[in-house]
Order: sequence, then structure tokens, then C-alpha cells
Amino acid sequence: MPHCILEYAKDIEPLVAPQKLISAVFQGAAKSQLFAKDSDIKTRAIAYDHYQIGTNKNHFVHVTLKILSGRTSEQRQHLSSLVLNELSLLKFTDTSLTVEVCDIDKECYAKKLI
Repeated sequence: MPHCILEYAKDIEPLVAPQKLISAVFQGAAKSQLFAKDSDIKTRAIAYDHYQIGTNKNHFVHVTLKILSGRTSEQRQHLSSLVLNELSLLKFTDTSLTVEVCDIDKECYAKKLI
């Protein structure tokens, strides 16, 4: 179920291929064992050409993990730690890595496969 939305500075692409970023996020989510099937994990990436982080032009990678409500704080924290750890294995330099977990209200979520 999770929707893993990866946002990153486009200028890191020569250092780390987008597919490696996507794979790292996917692996972290899968290792959490919070989701019934790995095929339920949806990961996508958005590269930003224009951004500013403080007064420096450091790189950034930010992941938002949208999951159905009902998980404990410990489960959500474990999920974010696993994803952050997988990203850290890519050996970035001068890069801000951040992960947040957001709940999707089960009663309001709708899905239809066509």
C-alpha cells in the first residue's frame, strides 16, 4: 500500500542514478515488513532543478511515505529509519537526507484497478 514519494536535487543524478534512489527507498520499505506484499509498495521520484537549502547549494533527498493509518509510532519510526539507512548506504556527500511518514485516513482512501 505505501506510496513512497522521493524528491531530490536533480544535480545528484551524475553521482547516483535515479533508479538507485528508487531501489533504496523500496528496499527500506520492504524490510519493514509492514506491508502484505512487496508488490504493494509504490515508489516514484521527482527531480528538482530549482531549489534552495539555506544559503548553500547542498544536495537533498526527501522521502514521504504515505501509509494507511493504524500503525504504531514505533512501526512508523522503524519504517523511516530503514528507508533512511538504505539511502545512507549510497554514500552521499554534502546531501541532506530526510524521511517522513504520513498517515492516510483508511475511511477516506479509495482505490480502483481498471
